[in-house]
Amino acid sequence: MATHRPQAPFKTPAVHNSAAVELMPGDVALGLVGDQLRTLLGSCVSVILTDPRRTVAAMCHIVHVGRPNVSNACNTAYGEVAMDEMFSRLQAVGIHPKCCQAYVFGGGNMFPQMFNATHVGTHNVDWVWEFLQRHGIAVVDHCLGGNGYRKVSWTVGSGEPLVETVFSEQGISDGC
Repeated sequence: MATHRPQAPFKTPAVHNSAAVELMPGDVALGLVGDQLRTLLGSCVSVILTDPRRTVAAMCHIVHVGRPNVSNACNTAYGEVAMDEMFSRLQAVGIHPKCCQAYVFGGGNMFPQMFNATHVGTHNVDWVWEFLQRHGIAVVDHCLGGNGYRKVSWTVGSGEPLVETVFSEQGISDGC
């Protein structure tokens, strides 16, 4: 599981070489325009926060909702820790998180034959919605729930995140 990794304050470089970042469960990343952020989600939820000009974005891959116990206090796999880390990284480059727009993806039911109503993905989605609402962050797009997993990819900039949903019961995919 990923844990909080302290970083020096992030400064926007005069010349920026674009990077591609693949987020694993519990990861948090900050990207600048041209950087690509990607992740694969089942019941987990990913949140992308971006400034309205779309020059900076933070993305997380939340595994567990809420606040962790003391022994996991810095573990970014937990929603509260991941969101706090995203807020810190955005603030370090001069972006106030409450001015950001959010994209939210994931929360799939990975075992539909066992769970048909409430499942871990539902709990993850409910927690993220409540957190963003409590912090006054507008959600501009989302793709949530269902019986499958999602591939999420976004190049920070003017375009929209690309989301491919793969339905577990059919093995077919579509965009969200």
